[in-house]
Amino acid sequence: MTFKTHCQMSKGLVDAAPLVDVVFLLLLFFVLSSPFVMQSGFGVIMEPTDVPNRISFQPLVLTVTRDNLLFFNNQQTTLDKLAESLREAVQKGVSRELVIKADRQVSFGTIVQIRSVAIKAGITSVNEAARSEASGAGQ
Repeated sequence: MTFKTHCQMSKGLVDAAPLVDVVFLLLLFFVLSSPFVMQSGFGVIMEPTDVPNRISFQPLVLTVTRDNLLFFNNQQTTLDKLAESLREAVQKGVSRELVIKADRQVSFGTIVQIRSVAIKAGITSVNEAARSEASGAGQ
């Protein structure tokens, strides 16, 4: 059984104006939502050297548990051994920044002692790591 319809397909040109509008709106959306930041500064061309660059921008990390156990480079240590390890790291040029990851139950006095030892060892920047509210809500 066949049905006859009175509709006919008109063969004509496709209007490009709506397509161009959508493309420009998408372009505007992506440009305005992009996370780029323009930084002011000076253009500097540095002189090449034959000496390898051994400076690392990775901070040294010290972990302190709630039982006041110290872990530096994933090895348990004491305050005296920590001072030696930090001095060696500074002499090797590994880093001059120490990040302390301490449990919330660690006393403030322990943090002050660690900070004092680090500064005496030649560390120039001592920071405490913290977890944001969003990522640590369940803990």
